[in-house]
Amino acid sequence: MDHPVVAAVREFVDLEVRPVAAALEHADAYPHALVSRMRELGLFGALVPEAFGGLGLGVTTYARVVEELCRGWMSLAGVINSHTMAALIVLNHGTDDQRRRFLPAFARGDARGGLALTEPHAGTDVQAIRTVATRRGDAYVITGTKLFITNGREGNTLALLALTDPNAEPRHRGMSCFLVEKGHPGFRVAKSIAKLGYKGVDTAELIFDECVVPAVNLVGGIEGRGFKHVMSGLEAGRINIAARAVGVAQAAYDDTLAHLATLGAEAPSAISDMATKVRAARLLAAWAAAMKDRGERCDLEAGMAKLFASESAQDVAVEALRLHAERGSLAALNVERYYRDTPLMIIGEGTNEIQRTIIARSLLARYGERAGALTSREGEPAERTQMVLAVRQFVDTRVIPVAQELDAAHASG
Repeated sequence: MDHPVVAAVREFVDLEVRPVAAALEHADAYPHALVSRMRELGLFGALVPEAFGGLGLGVTTYARVVEELCRGWMSLAGVINSHTMAALIVLNHGTDDQRRRFLPAFARGDARGGLALTEPHAGTDVQAIRTVATRRGDAYVITGTKLFITNGREGNTLALLALTDPNAEPRHRGMSCFLVEKGHPGFRVAKSIAKLGYKGVDTAELIFDECVVPAVNLVGGIEGRGFKHVMSGLEAGRINIAARAVGVAQAAYDDTLAHLATLGAEAPSAISDMATKVRAARLLAAWAAAMKDRGERCDLEAGMAKLFASESAQDVAVEALRLHAERGSLAALNVERYYRDTPLMIIGEGTNEIQRTIIARSLLARYGERAGALTSREGEPAERTQMVLAVRQFVDTRVIPVAQELDAAHASG
């Protein structure tokens, strides 16, 4: 049975989002009314603990919320997720004072968060950033440019990564994270950025020209830890991207089934592949989210979920377009929007090319770390975990060498 919040979001999507999404998306208009309704539903505080006024949801439930939103309109999840990542940085790494000051405001939606990482010359390679924060008395002066920032115009409280020690080696040790609020001198929105898809939600270029930020807004109160702070949020971010992809893929699949039902023709075999990819992507996202909820390391699993779900969503969107034939490209239908929205998930939170590299390295670096190949057993009883480890060691050291010798003897005979 679904969590009550998931059920409420599903109803919101069916009754309020889907009827207006196409018009807002084609106009590239910010959905103020829908964002206000998400605020009423408490979604800005989805992962903020109840003690700070939030819903206190687990990541698994949050992923289902994101999926439902994206089934209606993927851009709505962008408003929430960038905000949530900023809130999580404060929750997990902020000082007690920062939690008291910012988390209740994040949960209410009064503070509208965003994540300011990307720069004109630094995308997936975050360590290439050039924005600098210089300490002056009881404040920092920030100078630099941030690009492709979701909630950059409509948001008002950004988690920003900057260099506090440009000469540090390795470079990430000189990076710090700041909570930059609108109204600080020297902070301005340069322009909004037009995009292929992901319309409606604002994406902006931000200029920081000697922007003065109080030293009490340095996350955690200690310089040099910012890279770790923002990277820790990317596990949840990649699970979010996977959930977004599942939602868009589900919408494309549902619309295709409805279209085919009107034709009265034999069901094409392609819909079996579409259904399989949607369900497999959902299971991968849920797997990674459950590990996150248990407090387990899940960078590998979150990366796998993001990689598979995003590419599955694009495959499903392309197939939906094909099965709609010439009608698929019509602006009157939602199918062409799914086709335009899916590329973002392949690029966002680390491109899939980088994901493949990271996953491959993790598989080698962490070989033997888990109780079973790509199966998380950390939540199981200790004796069961030890038994699986013992069997795995036996297979690696005793069974495989013997099997190889037998194979070689059989081949030579």
